[in-house]
Amino acid sequence: MPCRGYPGRVPYYICPRCKERSVDIDAHEGFSTQAPACRHCGFGFLFELLDDYYPAPDTGMVVTDQDRRVLAIGRGVFELTGFPEADLMGRDLVEALQLSDPKPVELAREWGVRRLGERLSIRTRGGHEKPVVADVFPAYDADGGLLVALTPRRGIADNETPESDSKTESGSG
Repeated sequence: MPCRGYPGRVPYYICPRCKERSVDIDAHEGFSTQAPACRHCGFGFLFELLDDYYPAPDTGMVVTDQDRRVLAIGRGVFELTGFPEADLMGRDLVEALQLSDPKPVELAREWGVRRLGERLSIRTRGGHEKPVVADVFPAYDADGGLLVALTPRRGIADNETPESDSKTESGSG
């Protein structure tokens, strides 16, 4: 008897806290409509993605609600921004981190499209501007919201701004 495989799209998940990726063929453990929790670190929910995603080791992830308010931060956010979780919770992500351009966040929120490789800068808790690459993913559940993955950019001089970088990699999925 031939194997036909899974009869639909297999959901990909990522834990915003520990960045552990998983594929869950029944999406909700088969027992409830609640989103699955992380089997690796025990975090309360996993973020569903359309495609698998491989974050860098120093990437920090932030989850927001549909109004851009921070709901959770993962490992790497404190190291990148200097903000502890308590200082970011409930605040507007764009305002709290003073993103140099809110457009990628707004496009992902309003149109439900991924924005990958967005070259931005954030303002750290110490007041320094830090160049980052942002990958922004919309939530596909009824709650809405976003997963924002922030990765420090390498080889950027302190006086160079993200806009002065000649190579731009921006796209949607």
